[in-house]
Amino acid sequence: MQMVELITRKRDGGTFSTEEITWLIEHYTQGSIPDYQMAALLMAIYLRGMDARETSDLTLAMARSGAQLHVNTQVSPVIDKHSTGGVGDKVTLAVAPLVAACGVAVGKMTGRGLGHTGGTVDKLESVDGFHVELSRDEFMRILQEHQIVLAGQSNELAPADGKLYALRDVTGTIESIPLIASSIMSKKLAVGASHLLLDVKFGSGAFMKTIEQARQLARAMVEIGRAAGLHTVAAITSMEQPLGRAIGNSIELREAIDILRGQGPADVSELCYHEAAELLMMTGKASDETAANQIVAQAIQSGAAVKKLAEIIAAQGGNPGQIEQPELLPTAPVKTMLKSPRGGYIASINAEGIGVASMHLGAGRFKKGDPIDHRTGLILQAKVGDHLATGDPLIEIHARDEQEAHDIQASLLACYQWSENPVQTQSLIHDIIRP
Repeated sequence: MQMVELITRKRDGGTFSTEEITWLIEHYTQGSIPDYQMAALLMAIYLRGMDARETSDLTLAMARSGAQLHVNTQVSPVIDKHSTGGVGDKVTLAVAPLVAACGVAVGKMTGRGLGHTGGTVDKLESVDGFHVELSRDEFMRILQEHQIVLAGQSNELAPADGKLYALRDVTGTIESIPLIASSIMSKKLAVGASHLLLDVKFGSGAFMKTIEQARQLARAMVEIGRAAGLHTVAAITSMEQPLGRAIGNSIELREAIDILRGQGPADVSELCYHEAAELLMMTGKASDETAANQIVAQAIQSGAAVKKLAEIIAAQGGNPGQIEQPELLPTAPVKTMLKSPRGGYIASINAEGIGVASMHLGAGRFKKGDPIDHRTGLILQAKVGDHLATGDPLIEIHARDEQEAHDIQASLLACYQWSENPVQTQSLIHDIIRP
């Protein structure tokens, strides 16, 4: 099989057979296809696209390029959840222990943050001693014993994706629906859950800027799941403003704990409870939405949900006392309140701008491998639609020093637009894509 022939065929709008895609991924993973040829092919795919069958074949080939956990052969049902990322997105931190507390196992491998979108692993590592690098045996043992495991991504799973993503990152081929969908879903298939809920975000703080792009990506991934026998549902949710009020690592973990206690901000709490209920219905734990909501509410009100988070923290070497007493989590040495420069209604908050500001405080990474400061970040005192008077609290800044807290203020204020008239807010959940 000739790589040049595959490149020219896709360049001209042709399609690949299942066998050709399998050959391509096998030989690239083994190192017998050079990066310069794969880069050319990625650009051809970026420009010409792939049909649904090609995208599914690509995903399956990538999933088979390394180890596969097959967790659903030992624990079933077992769910996985994935978010495409955003600012203040602590949903997994709340939904995973909440679903486990409701009696459905959760096997989750999650990533670190890069850029303005925070990573679940970074937030979990705010806890003293918490261990995310687990062997396959450790992953399965913890899942079987506790019905939940929250691990970092393993390089053994879908290594083809790791190589392809690194190449896409430097060749201008990131923004391709077939390539994004296959990247996400190959790792999910390699883990081997029985049910997967995708949270596909759109808006200023998301990777997909429009709802049309988010819906296209969601449909592609749901179709891949269907073809691979993985029950997949996708929620299309808004990231036009930061989710909840906390942006950072330890402060987002504190907010997740509040959500599990029924005391979190309304917007992110509603989203977490909805996604947990959806997973209970998907797995047959609840027969309908009313029953699912009741089970979720009971887990919150009984304290079982926050107890399950403390349990998995302890099981993975962390200090459960920091979950039971969140004030023991790392805190920034400087806290400064940025006040509203004017009166009126908040018309919009640029989520990406807020996320970038938190990066400058040390809460995120500008490039892979950068250290982060788990203590720093932002707590929004008001959201879109709220009315403020001049001088009212706007954002609490958690910084390493007074100078950083001062230097970030102008860029934070630039993220806000104001209105003299009341502003209507929309629901976070815009659509549900089912098989």
